[in-house]
Amino acid sequence: MRLSWDVSQPRGPPWCCEVAKVFNWSERRGVLGEGCGLVPVPLYQRKAEFFRTLGHPVRIRVLELLGDGPLAVRELLAEVGVEATSMSQQLAVLRRAGIVNKLPDGRYSLAGPDVADLMRAARSFLTRLLAGQGELLDALRVEGGADDAGVSVTVPA
Repeated sequence: MRLSWDVSQPRGPPWCCEVAKVFNWSERRGVLGEGCGLVPVPLYQRKAEFFRTLGHPVRIRVLELLGDGPLAVRELLAEVGVEATSMSQQLAVLRRAGIVNKLPDGRYSLAGPDVADLMRAARSFLTRLLAGQGELLDALRVEGGADDAGVSVTVPA
């Protein structure tokens, strides 16, 4: 079967773009055959979509927790402290993006070890950034005397 519409300019049924997104057809242009009309999505755009998906505190916390292994929704709820409906919505976003999987026993897991690596890299980066800001604040205190009005910075372990 050959598709004859371009997902950037839909001419087919209203659901055609959604179907193309779900099956990542725009990235697999060669698989569909020549002349399918689907436009490849640049990698930088896919990366931006990926990081937008991560742009919610509940999703980040869920990914951090799942980095230690699969968990049931009730365990995630106890750790994150949000309403069940909110957790369900956030897990659905992560599932649609392919970042987490729902296991047959109902627990959730990371789609791959790279996600846990990314969470660790983000923590490491932020730790260094905050440490650098603490050093800058200390230097400003030395320069400015007591003008900092008792501001203190703590760097997480």
